[in-house]
Amino acid sequence: MNANLKAVDAAKLSEKLAEATPAEIVTEALRTVGKDRLAVASSFGIESATLLKIVADVDPSIPVLFLDTGWLFPETVAYRDTLIEHLGLRDVRTITPAAEKLAQKDPLQGLYATDPDACCYLRKVEPLSEALGDFDGWINGRKRYQGGQRTGIAPVEVEGQRLKFNPLARVTPSQIRQMFLGWELPVHPLAGQGFTSVGCIPCTRRTNPGDTARAGR
Repeated sequence: MNANLKAVDAAKLSEKLAEATPAEIVTEALRTVGKDRLAVASSFGIESATLLKIVADVDPSIPVLFLDTGWLFPETVAYRDTLIEHLGLRDVRTITPAAEKLAQKDPLQGLYATDPDACCYLRKVEPLSEALGDFDGWINGRKRYQGGQRTGIAPVEVEGQRLKFNPLARVTPSQIRQMFLGWELPVHPLAGQGFTSVGCIPCTRRTNPGDTARAGR
């Protein structure tokens, strides 16, 4: 299917799912794309357990792509293992940057300091893009309240030849907290240490009162 038709699909689905719950959006993604062609991308970060719980309740065998950039906090890797066991996720695939590209473009492992955008592309954007090449649609955990370019995200978007589903687009911070409490979800080890969003070690800091959720990234 060409990109123009995908855009039409995304617009129609977004209209249909405008008031849908996160679980209904995941279910529709599965119905529309098919399990063999649908993936979930998760950082296993501070709020990731909510989306992963919703996905697991719909179908725990949907592939989950976990991007290990080589700069993750050890707590994040441990949290991945905790959530896999707790939620019964059956197909979590750890994605890593290509070793030869790291050796060529970041041999001293200092690219994050000299060109952070290039570092993100090398360690995050490119590996995830390659991993998603086997899929026609993917699910992610972006939310409107995170601000910036996420403020107006729709339930479904088109990204090249692929549909992109945003089940948590409309949720609020209070709803996220209620999900953790109501579902008794394990909490990321760094959540109680001033981190509201956790990415790579060199580019993550504690946030201050009044900051947006992703201000520390």
